[in-house]
Amino acid sequence: MKRVVLAFGTRPEATKMAPVYLALKEVAGVQPLVLLTGQHREQLRQALSLFGLREDRNLDVMTERQALPDLAARILPQAARALKEMGADYVLVHGDTLTTFAVAWAAFLEGIPVGHVEAGLRSGSLKEPFPEEANRRLTDVLTDLDLAPTPLAKENLLKEGKPEEGILVTGQTGVDAVLLAARLGRLPEGLPPGPYVTVTLHRRENWPILDRLALALRRVAEAFPSLTFVYPVHLNPVVREKVYPVLQGVRNFVLLDPLEYGPMAALLKESLLIVTDSGGLQEEGAALGVPVVVLRNVTERPEGLEAGILRLAGTDPERVFRVVKGLLEDPEELARMRRAKNPYGDGKAGERVAWGVAWRLGLGPRPEEWRP
Repeated sequence: MKRVVLAFGTRPEATKMAPVYLALKEVAGVQPLVLLTGQHREQLRQALSLFGLREDRNLDVMTERQALPDLAARILPQAARALKEMGADYVLVHGDTLTTFAVAWAAFLEGIPVGHVEAGLRSGSLKEPFPEEANRRLTDVLTDLDLAPTPLAKENLLKEGKPEEGILVTGQTGVDAVLLAARLGRLPEGLPPGPYVTVTLHRRENWPILDRLALALRRVAEAFPSLTFVYPVHLNPVVREKVYPVLQGVRNFVLLDPLEYGPMAALLKESLLIVTDSGGLQEEGAALGVPVVVLRNVTERPEGLEAGILRLAGTDPERVFRVVKGLLEDPEELARMRRAKNPYGDGKAGERVAWGVAWRLGLGPRPEEWRP
């Protein structure tokens, strides 16, 4: 029995790895195990509960207002020790968190092959998103198998010199997850009636201007009193200290603690528009057919821009105000964006990842790649 350790530390990683774990359970000769770093806590447990996953080990590295170098220094040795004790034959990491790179590095140093789910995404700027763009690139240097979500992600890896033999286009596992969660989830209790605009802002590179971005969105909300703006605010105290003074008390702006994944997926599904600086929400909005305004200067998910479901607004508060207000004033444009084809997956990415790992372990043939 080959032991495949799925290592992750945040809720987005958990939701996107859940379809992989469930698919690996169906592969003969494979035993999937879950190693948590604990980079998130309550949000992580909620995601595991929704999909019926349980942890096998938890490094519990989270501390209040943790510095990134300190976090990396805690994860690396603990992850290396845990992987050996768990008897890992193969390690899967996901995406672009500090957990992703630190665990991949730990596995590499221990001689354990690493597969990278959601490999090959690139923004082109090491400063945005920070430090995620660097985490992705560094992880892909260490991998045995790059599980690229889209053909463009595969092209990025090939340009960087990765051998084609070790790259498999799978589709985005986050599409699998959000489609399932949207079916299972229900809107948060006590939410005022819609139509809804869902807002999330938490990116580290946006911290210096979060209050100004919040003010721009407050102006939009005041211009559309018939809409309900819902903002599940990240638990990071830096984020909360910036946005609460600006948005608290605005009549049609609802500030919530982070939602469990089921209610969050239900809220996204029912939204007229999503305004976010998140990476995963760009894909989740596209999967659910909901237009997304991205509050970043660059995105590592340009397929959505090309398809027309995403709109890049940048981070200048005045431009953000104009873009969001302009879309809400243009129902025909919103309808056109809703009709855009989802470029990120077909809901079967988890199965392709699982069979890709089985292939690398000598337990089956190489699976067919996904084509949009």
